[in-house]
Amino acid sequence: MYYRRKVLLAILEKFGGRLSKTDLQKYLFLFSQRQPIPSYDFYPYRFGCYSAQATQDLGTLKKYELVQETSFGWELNQSNQFFSTLKAADQRDLVSFYQEFKNVSGKDLIRYVYTNHPFYAIHSEIAKDILSLQELKRVESEKPKSSVKSIFTIGYEGKSIEKYVTELIRNSVTVLCDVRKNPLSMKFGFSKKQLKGIVESVGIQYIHFPGLGIVSSKRQELHSKSDYNKLFLEYQRTTLRKNQSDIIALKKIFEENGRIALTCFEADFECCHRSHTANALLDAIKDPPSVIHL
Repeated sequence: MYYRRKVLLAILEKFGGRLSKTDLQKYLFLFSQRQPIPSYDFYPYRFGCYSAQATQDLGTLKKYELVQETSFGWELNQSNQFFSTLKAADQRDLVSFYQEFKNVSGKDLIRYVYTNHPFYAIHSEIAKDILSLQELKRVESEKPKSSVKSIFTIGYEGKSIEKYVTELIRNSVTVLCDVRKNPLSMKFGFSKKQLKGIVESVGIQYIHFPGLGIVSSKRQELHSKSDYNKLFLEYQRTTLRKNQSDIIALKKIFEENGRIALTCFEADFECCHRSHTANALLDAIKDPPSVIHL
């Protein structure tokens, strides 16, 4: 079992084996924030901090009959014990964490998270019902507000879906343009349907441009900078020239929305065709901005 799932189950166990979905997300967030390497990452969502991976994991644990979903929230099957499977440091920290928060739940817990981590409340639908005017102003000040027209590129290699989405939010990206040929991924959150659903849930439009992608078979034997240069030269001569309509569509999206991001897999933009797609887009824009590679 993934260690992060043991942490999730241990938190549920420590807090009596039964928690509302909101409380579990908040406890998991606060505990993860205290770990040297967080078990879960989070992004700002409708009710504050949210881990899509944790929700996915709970669904998997439900299939294994380790937890059950009820009208109240999540319940641990009593026959399972997970606290003892944690690393010694996490056991010590979870004991102290429980002592600190065992009497903090519901709106009090949400308020604690919102006041101590206001960035994660920027998309909250309930903040106005929980926070004071002064506290709401602090949340408002955390909202990214850049309106300068910019083109970004971003790869998801090595990133959780939560870190990826948070990066888009912090850079005020309004449209995510997926330039993968086949938008499928073994990594949670990055196949087309999942990615579209997640980014659009935080107000970022998703558009797929399969015509600007590179077929996976052409990426199998890339071992040197020379190999990449040959691939991208071919990409410029063929794909980009044949798909000018997609570049024109990207240009229109940029002109209408101002801050867009081109996305693919590779962390290093120099090893990804998205940088060349971005350059082709710049060539089509009268007063092009600089490209920012996230």
